[in-house]
Amino acid sequence: MAQAWKMPPLIKVYEAMGAVGDGRVRIVDEANALVTSSDGSKTYSVYIGDGGRAIASDDNASRWQGYVGYPPIAVLIQRGVLKVPANVCDSLAEIPWKEINRRNHNDYSKTLAEVSRTVEESGHDPDAVAAEAQALLEALRALAPYRTIPPRRATESSRTKRI
Repeated sequence: MAQAWKMPPLIKVYEAMGAVGDGRVRIVDEANALVTSSDGSKTYSVYIGDGGRAIASDDNASRWQGYVGYPPIAVLIQRGVLKVPANVCDSLAEIPWKEINRRNHNDYSKTLAEVSRTVEESGHDPDAVAAEAQALLEALRALAPYRTIPPRRATESSRTKRI
């Protein structure tokens, strides 16, 4: 039996929407994608299969906290599995997530309050963004994603050579 992912804190949905707004999601093929961190220091590998339900990711939250991290959520948005208006993602673009989380000592309620102020100062409606984030989290819950191990992709060095 596949192990279900725990649901993430709401702030991770915001972070995922911001990654899409920033254009930090790169689709590699039908199942694999790469997501760059907000400060550009890391790139996470994400595998999504089974219509978006089978997820593997090497981001810290997915790996160590047991919940779906922002990189797989961003890939699900980018692929259209989870729907969110483009203007909502755009309202969360250019937010320095790592810096804000560090400044707030990873207190997600403080980070969310700061991000909401930034959204409002940039001329967007933070209540509309909050409603979309909550709806996206509910859609993720309804998707019922489970943990998987991505299939190994053949490389030239791993193939058996014929003589």
